[in-house]
Amino acid sequence: MDRIYLDHAATSPMHPAVIEQMVPHMQNVFGNPSSIHGFGRESRRLLDEARSVIAASLHARPKEIIFTSGGTEADNMAILGAASAYRHKGNHIITTQVEHHAVLNTCKNLEKQGFEVTYLPVDTDGSISVEALKKALKPETILVTIMYGNNETGSVQPVQEIGMALKNHPALFHTDAVQAYGLLDLDVKECGIDMLSASGHKINGPKGTGFLYLREGISLKQQSYGGEQELKRRAGTENVPGIYGLKAAAELALKTKEEKAAQYREFKMKLMEVLKEEEVSFEVNGTLEGSLPHVLNLYFPGTNVEAMLVNMDLAGIAVSSGSACTAGSIEPSHVLTAMYGDHERTKASIRFSFGYGNTLDQIEKTARVTAGIVKRLTA
Repeated sequence: MDRIYLDHAATSPMHPAVIEQMVPHMQNVFGNPSSIHGFGRESRRLLDEARSVIAASLHARPKEIIFTSGGTEADNMAILGAASAYRHKGNHIITTQVEHHAVLNTCKNLEKQGFEVTYLPVDTDGSISVEALKKALKPETILVTIMYGNNETGSVQPVQEIGMALKNHPALFHTDAVQAYGLLDLDVKECGIDMLSASGHKINGPKGTGFLYLREGISLKQQSYGGEQELKRRAGTENVPGIYGLKAAAELALKTKEEKAAQYREFKMKLMEVLKEEEVSFEVNGTLEGSLPHVLNLYFPGTNVEAMLVNMDLAGIAVSSGSACTAGSIEPSHVLTAMYGDHERTKASIRFSFGYGNTLDQIEKTARVTAGIVKRLTA
């Protein structure tokens, strides 16, 4: 059975070109970047090269990039570090109800430490109101953390408008851009972004790699202690082969960004076209126009997400929901609940996410298999 992988928003396969670039460095470049001898200097050169490439992709400066183990660490570093460093100025943080758990759970932890957190609601498109954000701002607001593009529905937030709204307020602006990096144009200066998180394994790079963009002049309370790596901002010997793989993946992603975006939008239209041809009832969660190109979240009335996922997997098709599976039960998606309230669609929606290796034929096959499963479950 030929398997089809349509869960790229969860993780993506490493691109062969990335592996090819990483292997020589895994075999031959093993020096500690902090060492002053030739072996160390060779590793340091690779780190510097990667830092420059990543910085340029955001219109940032190399010294504003901190390499991390992924998006979750970058989110934690930004939120916890800023909260601790600026607590003397206030204790109020603003985020949204639809953030990734790396942000939501970090904010919940800060609430236990005495911080006040405002969770902005979203509309049925998955977007916040910039006016609501402005009204939520207080003199003691020190941080606004709002994701760039949602991992479940693909909804893209009005990031540039948010940056403008914060222009005359001292609050820092952090955005989790894990799903957006490599697919959308990201300009931290133009958007007024102070901190930005991204991850390697979402762009066909190695797992365990990522970075935090930290605007020059911003202080973060250190979260780990040890050596003086990453300009004294993150202790621990750097993962040089992984970071070089992240750099290779970023270069490839940015080079093919427009081509991929167009292809993934074609996949979306093909999938829905075949479902309509098969006379299957479905609705798009969010909006097609204001979403990430690679994410399509569909509601299939009368189905059950657990039965859908099991049947799709048995058919060799890997998709997902926005739900967490705990003790055999599927909890409603917090993102869809924020968008639609207590509605059946929170328990009957599937996320299709596209990426490297997918073809139009695979998309058509997926749509027909999906249609067959929906018809069986709703008969």
